[in-house]
Amino acid sequence: MQHGHDILLSLFAIFVAAQVGGWLARAIRLPGVVGEIVAGCVIGPSALGWIAPSEPLEVLSEIGVVLLLFAVGLETRIEEMQRVGRSAFLVGLFGVIVPFGLGSLWAHGAGYDWAKSLFVAAAFVATSAGITARVLQELGVLQREEARVILGAAVIDDILAMLLLGIVTALQAGENVQIGKLAIVLAEAIGFVVVIGLFGTRLARRAAATLGAREIDLLPAALALCLGLAFLSTQFGLAAIIGAFLAGMVASETPQREKLEHDTRPLLMLMTPFFFVLTGAKIELAQLASADALLTLALITAIALVSKLLGGGLGALALGRRGALIVGVGMMPRGEVGVVIASLGLAAGVFSPRTYALIVAMSLLTSIVTPPLLALLFKRGRAAP
Repeated sequence: MQHGHDILLSLFAIFVAAQVGGWLARAIRLPGVVGEIVAGCVIGPSALGWIAPSEPLEVLSEIGVVLLLFAVGLETRIEEMQRVGRSAFLVGLFGVIVPFGLGSLWAHGAGYDWAKSLFVAAAFVATSAGITARVLQELGVLQREEARVILGAAVIDDILAMLLLGIVTALQAGENVQIGKLAIVLAEAIGFVVVIGLFGTRLARRAAATLGAREIDLLPAALALCLGLAFLSTQFGLAAIIGAFLAGMVASETPQREKLEHDTRPLLMLMTPFFFVLTGAKIELAQLASADALLTLALITAIALVSKLLGGGLGALALGRRGALIVGVGMMPRGEVGVVIASLGLAAGVFSPRTYALIVAMSLLTSIVTPPLLALLFKRGRAAP
């Protein structure tokens, strides 16, 4: 556990590094999130060693990404999500099947038995909604149809990834996979999303007239809703960011939507850099200091990128070729999700330290590659007309 003055020094280093990294990235026309992730690599244990991931910093990181997805939810209306529901479902489905299949084949070909290969493949599956959402927000394209499909697919992606993780974890322990139990977990997760997404927004809309007639500051209530639903989503086996995103959608139905967006900006400016800098700080460069490791890293990163591009693109063909390409690219980053699965694999003895470092590095590389590609595609889309 870090002492108080050590934590304050780490906070200072992270915040300043994030600002410098973000500014440098924008100076060369890259999204600021790229600079923040790279800044984490530079000041982390593998390079300068100014900071090290710790429990207090992880808590701040979690709060930062929860607030980010809440802000994204504020800019998303339930009607807009319903219009892209079919495409989002197909993107989420194919975006899980294709990476899981290709990841399993690679892991088995690399020498793992099938049970462990499936665990490795689980790290290829789940998209990091936090990273893509931040890029879409920076680019000001959250109202675009492609952005709504990506965000909707990320929710479905998370549900399916959670089920897969439950299956492959049971296989590692030699347990029989209980279909009935998994079906109940799936029903609970879907029920949570539907109840909050549909009925929560309707309730907020009905209360809008009453709230609009009063000068009430809704920020404290909205933040309480954000944290409460973030916690509840974890109780249903989902990531906390899914609950935060749904809370933002509920709050977006109130008359103070624009005021809430304005009031949350200082919080986002302070908190979100911790998530992206810590994401970069978690990579262990020493485990990758060989030609063989770098070649393996290049291969699995290519598999991770291409599989999501194919899976997401197939599901979004109804949007046209450019739309499908944008959605496929938007689904590519693994970020914290791949890191979490790699950590579980290391703790369970499934991954060696080298495999762990490769999976984490793959997750971070997909997170670094995606933002500039998304920015380029959206800018070309604007220039084309």
